[in-house]
Amino acid sequence: MTPWQPLTQSEQLSDIVRESYEHPVLIFKHSTSCSISAAAKGKVERQWDEVGLSATKLYYLDLLRFRPISSEIAEKFGVRHESPQLLLIQNGECSYDASHMGIRLSEVAQLVK
Repeated sequence: MTPWQPLTQSEQLSDIVRESYEHPVLIFKHSTSCSISAAAKGKVERQWDEVGLSATKLYYLDLLRFRPISSEIAEKFGVRHESPQLLLIQNGECSYDASHMGIRLSEVAQLVK
């Protein structure tokens, strides 16, 4: 089962940066009105248990409700806004950024081991 943590406040970004020095953190940005985003989210959910990322915290950002946070993420981590998008934050920086059907949990798993 995917351990989604809701990302609903910009203050959480500071917590994510802090956490990323202790363990890798993932942010999944999702548009609830986009079928591609729904497919990517489903793919993450189906693959989560088999890729060995259970110790990795996974934040979920609803882009339609919290769009300003997505802009802050883009600025803070130097990535272009995409949807859907998966970011791996390690040591305060984004070390993996993929969007749409290019999101690969197997690639993320290789980076965190």
